Amino acid sequence: MPSSTPPLPGLTRYTRWALVPEGLHTKTQLDRQGLKPASAPVGQVLYHGNSYAPLYEATSAVPKRLASPAQRDALHRARELQYWCRRCGSHEHKPLGKGRFCDPCRYAMTMWDQHEQAQALARELVADPAAVLLVVDVEPNSLPGAQGVAVVTVHDGGALYAAPAGEYGTAERSAVLDRLDSLLADRPVVEEPDYMGPFRRCPQALLCLPTSGPATAGRDPLHPWAAHRSAANASVARIWAPWYAHTDYPYSTHPCLPGRGETVPWSRSLDLVADGRSMASVLRRIAEGTEPVWERAAWTLDGHGVGAPEGSGA
Repeated sequence: MPSSTPPLPGLTRYTRWALVPEGLHTKTQLDRQGLKPASAPVGQVLYHGNSYAPLYEATSAVPKRLASPAQRDALHRARELQYWCRRCGSHEHKPLGKGRFCDPCRYAMTMWDQHEQAQALARELVADPAAVLLVVDVEPNSLPGAQGVAVVTVHDGGALYAAPAGEYGTAERSAVLDRLDSLLADRPVVEEPDYMGPFRRCPQALLCLPTSGPATAGRDPLHPWAAHRSAANASVARIWAPWYAHTDYPYSTHPCLPGRGETVPWSRSLDLVADGRSMASVLRRIAEGTEPVWERAAWTLDGHGVGAPEGSGA
């Protein structure tokens, strides 16, 4: 709020109420008489030390339109409803504001929105014949033969490529990177992990020394299919987590993988093509709406249904 209201140009100023001619009133004064201005102000009066209020001629004022009994009842009802949640019907001590939802319901609706967004992304990927899963397993302590890479289509689980990953810095690893650059160009790429890892399953692991520290976040400039800890590429974990809607803490709005990222509904094995097909199946089930949801998902646990009531505009 401004600390003062400046005077209007071209209008007579009265610095004290005693100087205001009879018949001139402010909007507030007219309102108390059941009137409202019907013409432009003809003067202004100083009040509260440094603010000016416009003055209007009472003779040109018109009666305010009074609300009918039905309108007053509707207004009273609307004011009363501000304290009642539209979704669960609980009564709150303060007005609920836009949408009229209590905090627990807003939380459940937020989790449901993320759940719906995950399904929308899964449907988009499943419908795109070019979308692929890039499955990587580069465990520094495993034998070279146990380190590999596979590319599997999302819509039908077809294997486009599978090969040993080779050791970092070798011609074999370089050949793998070249093949991925060619195969994945202009394709939507879906990786497996989210920010919780495991890092050995991240595409970025193919570009780093086994003993190096955490990779830099973001898309790799030379190999765009590697986008560590970034939303540049979709992630099965980042799609499944909001769909499943598990959280580590009550009222957290950040869905996460159960068991610190170890509990997932797809396989993690040495057969990367099978793992890719398992992940593709999860994405298809999410798209279809048949993939299970956490039994304690907010909208399930509170018993008040999914999302917002029809026509809520929330």
